[in-house]
Amino acid sequence: MSHTATPTKMLNTALIGYGFAGKTFHAPLISATAGLNLYAIVSSDAAKVHADLPGMQVIADPQQAIAHPDIDLVVIASPNTTHAPLARQALEAGKHVVVDKPFTLDMQEARELIALAQEKGVLLSVFHNRRWDSDYLGVRQAIEQGKVGKVVQFESHIDRFRPQVRVRWREQNVPGSGLWFDIGPHLIDQVLQLFGLPESVQGNIATLRDNAEVNDWAHAVLNYPSHRVILHCSMLVAGGVSRFSVHGTQGSLIKARADRQESQLLAGVTPGSAGWGEDDEAMVLYSGEAQTQLPTPAGDQRQYYIQIANALNGAQENPVPPEQALAVMAVLEAAVKSSESGQAQQPALSAEERSALRFPQLQ
Repeated sequence: MSHTATPTKMLNTALIGYGFAGKTFHAPLISATAGLNLYAIVSSDAAKVHADLPGMQVIADPQQAIAHPDIDLVVIASPNTTHAPLARQALEAGKHVVVDKPFTLDMQEARELIALAQEKGVLLSVFHNRRWDSDYLGVRQAIEQGKVGKVVQFESHIDRFRPQVRVRWREQNVPGSGLWFDIGPHLIDQVLQLFGLPESVQGNIATLRDNAEVNDWAHAVLNYPSHRVILHCSMLVAGGVSRFSVHGTQGSLIKARADRQESQLLAGVTPGSAGWGEDDEAMVLYSGEAQTQLPTPAGDQRQYYIQIANALNGAQENPVPPEQALAVMAVLEAAVKSSESGQAQQPALSAEERSALRFPQLQ
């Protein structure tokens, strides 16, 4: 669902981290959201920030930004190992907090942050921006409209072709690195929004490129009572694989090309400008001998921050409650444990945590 901002108060926002996620996604999306003011960026490279955002206040020390009395919202887009400690400090300071995915390195850290946010009475949310991708919105709409009947197999791929290992923390042997922790949260969150928690998870996670230090290939099967979900990501796929393939009792739906917003952001397109999020590739519905093209709706990842601003002004609920992000962590970890043990694993959520989930999944 799309929302428009209904701000009653301008919320000063500090963005911690100006690497790929901060520069490409958070800074442009925050800047394009009514009601949010990108007040400062925490970075050790002020020249890099000022090359994109002349005049932006750059703070070298995250603690200084967290303690700043004029900052209302702290967005954490720094390396994964820093997510929990920085979020903890910001919550302790009474700030509202958005954490980039993955939420934390493990479920215990996530649980501690959820409890702390509740204690402090502040908003805690996780940046699951791919809920507003054109490809996902189109596939969800087609399923909701009954185009394929009852879903029996749902397959989601985010594949890339990067045969050479890059010198960056995501590809080095450090906590929270690897392709599964990078791409897995996107794949999992979308599926949980559709179908809720699976009964069990079978994971197969591998390191396939020469000289790779961490996993660069992951395959997970999520087991539901009457259907299966396949999630896959790889660094060695040059092409020929569809973003989504959905098979049901009345037909199959294929969405070949991925959402364009990331490529638009990399090209410097301003979120919300002409052509933003538009997807000119139709989905293809196969039903018997017939093939039908279904239009793909536009995506708009601004919706995440629009809804954060609305939530902080009391106009709606948190768009990504931390309990949902904890569920993503549970499936993420279950796949890792399954890959290590060779056995299917249940998501390790308590009965109380399961009851707290409010997924708007399909019936």
